[in-house]
Amino acid sequence: MTLPHTMTLIEITEFGGPDVLKPRQEAVPTPGPGDLLIRVHAAGVNRPDALQRAGKYPMKPGMSPIPGLEVAGEVVALGDGVTHYSVGDRVCALTNGGGYAQFCTVPAGQALPIPEGMDWIQAAAVPETFFTVWANLFGLGNAHTGERVLIHGGTSGIGTTALMLCREFGIQAFATAGSADKCAAIAKLGAEPINYREQDFADVIAKKTDNQGVDVILDIMGASYLNNNLKALGMDGHLVMLGFLGGGKANDVDLLTILSKRAVITGSLLRARTADEKAAIADQLREYVWPVLAAGRCLPIIDQVFDYTQADQAHARMEGGDHIGKIVLRVI
Repeated sequence: MTLPHTMTLIEITEFGGPDVLKPRQEAVPTPGPGDLLIRVHAAGVNRPDALQRAGKYPMKPGMSPIPGLEVAGEVVALGDGVTHYSVGDRVCALTNGGGYAQFCTVPAGQALPIPEGMDWIQAAAVPETFFTVWANLFGLGNAHTGERVLIHGGTSGIGTTALMLCREFGIQAFATAGSADKCAAIAKLGAEPINYREQDFADVIAKKTDNQGVDVILDIMGASYLNNNLKALGMDGHLVMLGFLGGGKANDVDLLTILSKRAVITGSLLRARTADEKAAIADQLREYVWPVLAAGRCLPIIDQVFDYTQADQAHARMEGGDHIGKIVLRVI
């Protein structure tokens, strides 16, 4: 396959608002050992991209400074040692950065074949959120059939993915949101919505569960929600933290509640995981979730699609907080 020498990508010209995202030309990358080179057709937009753009999400050594954590496209070249993919394969992949570009290299272990019937846009919206939800809600949180969970930010990409998988695997879900429209979207996904602007979510959980609480909480808020999360948690429950939109340092924490409930407080960053750890998550998704997607269930909810040269508008949409589901960039 003859490839161009140069490509267009979207770079972060300096730390700041969405307007710092600008297109520029660069050489098409060469896949290293164990890597795939993907001609990108679509790329997902995620909150870590915006944090990186603002200078609040430092990169690990060796990762691309170009934003973009997930892509969908076709394999156009193989690095040494790659045997289970071929040129022309349709894949979606969790990247180590670099997704906002016409071509992107990814470790082969972080790629998965696109399920039959799924288009580029849908496929690009899968990796980051499904890897994150599977590793945290079902991995660290050990959520399973018959349990109860609380998902904060229920209409985000992470939130909608978590709610769909809860419905699929027989888990009762509650989710917070800040508007009637978003609460309606949560209800459509089979979960119990809680409008955090009008209700105290811990009180709602206590009432709805006969004071038993939930087994797992997936939290993006951090400090501002910590004590209320502990109130909402049941015995031996897991509070899994994914972000700190409400602050990263908590004061006046009710430690007695942690002890009395035998609560587990944990969390993780997907970007900090090793290649082997990410490949292991991909293997679990292939076994447990890919058959569901292939059957046409739990497909990602798409909020809006932008051309990749409009990445600044996509980031503005995300940071405006009105989106329901995933925001995706169309690349080729």
